[in-house]
Amino acid sequence: MTATAKPTATPHAKGASAPADVIRRAREHGVQVVDLRFTDLPGTWQHFSIPLGELTEDLFAEGIGFDGSSIRGFQAINESDMLLFPDAGSAFVDPCLEVPTLSLTCDVKDPVTGEPYSRDPRYVAQKAEGHLGKTGIADTAYYGPEAEFYIFNSVRFDQNAHEGYYHVDSEEGIWNSGQDGNGTPNLGHRPRHKEGYFPVPPTDRLQDLRSKIMLAMIAAGVEVEVHHHEVGTAGQTEIDMRFKTLTRMADQMMIYKYVVKNVCRQNGYTATFMPKPLFGDNGSGMHVHMSLWKDSKPLFFDAKGYGLISDTARWYIGGLIKHSPALLAFAAPTTNSYRRLVPGYEAPINLIYSQRNRSAICRIPVYSKSPKAKRVEYRAPDPSCNPYLTFAALLMAGLDGVKNKIEPPKPMDVDLYELEPEERKHVKNTPGSLADTLAALEADHAFLLEGGVFTPDVIETWLSYKRTREDDPVRLRPHPYEFFLYYDV
Repeated sequence: MTATAKPTATPHAKGASAPADVIRRAREHGVQVVDLRFTDLPGTWQHFSIPLGELTEDLFAEGIGFDGSSIRGFQAINESDMLLFPDAGSAFVDPCLEVPTLSLTCDVKDPVTGEPYSRDPRYVAQKAEGHLGKTGIADTAYYGPEAEFYIFNSVRFDQNAHEGYYHVDSEEGIWNSGQDGNGTPNLGHRPRHKEGYFPVPPTDRLQDLRSKIMLAMIAAGVEVEVHHHEVGTAGQTEIDMRFKTLTRMADQMMIYKYVVKNVCRQNGYTATFMPKPLFGDNGSGMHVHMSLWKDSKPLFFDAKGYGLISDTARWYIGGLIKHSPALLAFAAPTTNSYRRLVPGYEAPINLIYSQRNRSAICRIPVYSKSPKAKRVEYRAPDPSCNPYLTFAALLMAGLDGVKNKIEPPKPMDVDLYELEPEERKHVKNTPGSLADTLAALEADHAFLLEGGVFTPDVIETWLSYKRTREDDPVRLRPHPYEFFLYYDV
């Protein structure tokens, strides 16, 4: 079944929470292969497949083994045996594969203890939701991320001892306005830098491709609200999903990225969720909208409050702002993230909250006066993050704010990018590098350990992995631009 097929051909197993129902529905829809998927610590989907005949109710109950030592951030080789347990409620027929394939998201357990695995990111998200209920503050947290990405026509890159380079190209890139096309007419109509929001086709060349992506997401059970071109030239795009509970939305973010990459590839394009793939144009963020509810009632609304928000919402913002330096170790977790989060540009680095104001790290949307629509938008994250860990960390920071009644800095309803130096010195910024935010996490993570949601081994493994596998390798290599600056010194 290809991504261009009608959505009705790939029904999502919505409501089929019992293993027997999943197996029955899979047979009814001609499924031949079952793909078992889970997420490694950095946030990439991993998988292996079994024939449909191997999917039994016993497998749901007893699990299926895999080598945890080969998964990033998981086990040492002397303790490598691990088990996957499929979540029947996660089942959907993959809209991107030709062979009819059922996808099941799995939880990871230790075969010796039988306990959930502490470094399974999905388990961290599940514990965060469980902890929320135990606090008595709320019983439900809703999340709505807005993930941006770029769609290119080609990408080339390499790095070794004697060279390092990258080259991306897009038929929509404004830099191609002068190309002769090698005998093919150049038909123009390309968005200029920072002018991709919202011209219609033919300037927006990706309308049909985004629609194909959207339909494939819907086929996979993801409720989509809108898709559109974003600000950047060369194919910057956003597709927004309807809000869901914490773990379910993290599940959907994994589906989102998978579908985007595969539908683009099937149509001759390549998609990237790198926060800053182009110099001189907008980076890709993942603004996260959050709200707390209790007994089916929204807790963030107050008709008399600033921006119509309650004390609970304001304290939640206070927790987010206080812990932002540490939060970004999960929410903006790559060296490339800090090519986007740069002072002096239109980046959400200002540790301030405001209504309507996109220059603040926490924004209160005012599109609707409905209590149900009142939410907080945290604008610093980007789509390179692991959504399970990021959403859990954001919740824990917000809850810390509510429990301790942490007051955020006073709201500022001005363009924070245009402040005079005297005003600017009173506004704190987010860290300027991955190294800085990792240091912040190392110094400030007690709030994450509350209720056993994050465990010390998760924090320690994350810090070690990011420092040794990402920050050090980038720091130790010559940068191509250094040759431009320094070759003739």
